[in-house]
Amino acid sequence: MAEADARVDQNPVPRPYPSRTGQLPTGRFTPTAEWLGNLLANKYPGVVAENMEVVQLFDSHTTKLRVAVDWNEAGRAAGLPRNLCIKSNWSGQFENVDIHALEARFYHFLTDKMSATTATCYYADWDDDGTGRGVVVLEDLIDRGGKFGHSTQHAGIDGVASALADLAKLHAGLWDSPLITPEAAPWLPTSMAVPVDYDQVRIMWHWIGENLKDPNFRAIAPQHYLDDPRRVEQAYDRLVDYERAFKAPYCVILGDCHQGNTYILPNGERMWLDWQLGRRGRPWRDLTYFTVGSLTIEERRQNHRDLIAHYRDCLIKEGATNVISIEEIWEQVPRWVMYGIQAWVANMDYWGQNGLPMNERFFAAGEDLGTWKLLLGE
Repeated sequence: MAEADARVDQNPVPRPYPSRTGQLPTGRFTPTAEWLGNLLANKYPGVVAENMEVVQLFDSHTTKLRVAVDWNEAGRAAGLPRNLCIKSNWSGQFENVDIHALEARFYHFLTDKMSATTATCYYADWDDDGTGRGVVVLEDLIDRGGKFGHSTQHAGIDGVASALADLAKLHAGLWDSPLITPEAAPWLPTSMAVPVDYDQVRIMWHWIGENLKDPNFRAIAPQHYLDDPRRVEQAYDRLVDYERAFKAPYCVILGDCHQGNTYILPNGERMWLDWQLGRRGRPWRDLTYFTVGSLTIEERRQNHRDLIAHYRDCLIKEGATNVISIEEIWEQVPRWVMYGIQAWVANMDYWGQNGLPMNERFFAAGEDLGTWKLLLGE
């Protein structure tokens, strides 16, 4: 099958600041003080960025630009800090998905209604022409004195248990809430119901092919997958079908829930970052992805079910109702391992997260838990 194209903002949402009449920049672009000031003036009248220094640039699926800004009196009165992080799609890649507009909507519409801690957003905006362009201007989290998570960090059993308590807080906060129904939040995608989800393997097929050329990757991949790499596409399609048919309460999920999308505050709490795949969904997608990806293979083999039970207990304590039983959750987990498999077989290390150990963990979980057999009916 040809590589999929998820271009198109499936349900264009009116931009939040009609005073911004032009388009957001795309392609390779470096903001200037004038551009940033003009942008934020749509929300904060009279604001001018008198000077701006680029402190650090990260490019992956998106562009993250740390900047230091000197604001005029109106900017200081509005409470705009000197240090900020600008996120948009200026990497020259992934212009066929709407993840940047979605993240902007998440910050604009929803994060202030969530109980979980999120980064302070000073400005969120998107184009409403169907292109999926978006931009957010966030606090520079380095000022909080914590540390960014990374996929290779060894959290240990206690660290993962603590993170799962924080994850339960995220999920329970808008559990089965009228605020996230399709009628109340038509901009919010439902998990596995949009192309970026159900066509994810086909969209990312080029990078899957690149990893298949790597002898280090091939050394840890199961032979049945190497013999027929399209098995991941077939199995993932069955996961999509399974989730669409399942009936259970919805909540807000991060969608791309691994340690690299977290920030650990000085008090040890996990802040959940990167809402580009945020969804109205069931929590097992986040739960499985985070747990399998954060534990060593032996840690998972010895502690997985206990940690899942711990998460369920925390979810209920945080106020979630009609939560399925631990046995029913355990039926979900092996299937959702496939989400992690398909995500990491398409990962490129230069995007910032090391793929090899994550692939090894998810491949091992797939074999241990019978993921391929469950989904492909073997």
